[in-house]
Amino acid sequence: MDEGLEDDGPRCERCNDTGWVIEGDEAFRCDCYESLRQDILLAQANIPERYSHCSLQGFEVGNNTSLLRARDIAMSLVKAYPARRDGLLFMGGCGVGKTHLAVGIIKDIISKSVQCLFVDFRALLDEIKETYSDPKGGPSESDILQPVLETEVVVLDDLGAEHVSEWVRDRLGFIINYRYNNKKMMIITTNYLDARGKKSSLTRTAQTLEDRIGIRLRSRLYEMCDLVEIKADDYRPKIASPTTRNKRGRTPKSAAEE
Repeated sequence: MDEGLEDDGPRCERCNDTGWVIEGDEAFRCDCYESLRQDILLAQANIPERYSHCSLQGFEVGNNTSLLRARDIAMSLVKAYPARRDGLLFMGGCGVGKTHLAVGIIKDIISKSVQCLFVDFRALLDEIKETYSDPKGGPSESDILQPVLETEVVVLDDLGAEHVSEWVRDRLGFIINYRYNNKKMMIITTNYLDARGKKSSLTRTAQTLEDRIGIRLRSRLYEMCDLVEIKADDYRPKIASPTTRNKRGRTPKSAAEE
C-alpha cells in the first residue's frame, strides 16, 4: 500500500499503512485507505516539482475575464468527472497559466482516487528515442508508452513544441487515437493557436497547431477536447526577482511555470 511514498514509517498505526484491518478471521478496509491511496496516486502522477504547488483554488485571475473563464471551465470539468469524459485543450502564449490549470485539474481528479499522469511531450519523445540506442538493456518503446496510453487521465504538456517530423506525428497519432478509441480523457496544453485571419492574433508567418501536428490529428482533438484559449500577459516577468533583473538587465525566462 505504501508504494511510491517515502519510507518514514507507518502513518496509520491501526493498519500499518496496508489499508486493511484484521480482526479475528475478518479483514476490512481501514478508514485511512482512501487518503493513502490518493497520496500514492499523487506521487505516481509524475507532476514536476516546479508545478507541485499548483491548484485550481490557488490560480490567480485578477480582473482578467479570460483567466476567470479558463479556471471556471477547469473546475466544472473536475466537478463533472467521471460522468464527463471529454477533455480540455488549453491554448495561449507563454506564462499565461496553462500548465498550472492542467496540474490543478489532475490533482483534484486524483482526490477522487482516479489515476492521472503528467506527460511532458518533448521528454516523452526523448525517452522513446533512447530505447532505439539500447534496444536490449532497458525499457522498450511500448514500455514507455503503456502508462501514457492506459492511465485514466493524462496531461500532455507543451504539444507542438517538438520539431515536426513524420516520426513525431506517428507517435502522437498513436497516443491520441488509442485514447480516443478507449474514451480516456486528455488535458492538453500548447503555445500554438488555431487560425490565422483578421480576428486572430497570429501573423501570416506564425504557425498554427494544425501546422505543427497536421490536419488529421487537429480534427481528432476537436472531438476529444473542448478548446480553452487563454488571453493574458506572461506573468513570469512580473514575479521575477528584482535583484536578478538589475544584475542581468533582463528578466529570466524560467522564473515561473506556464
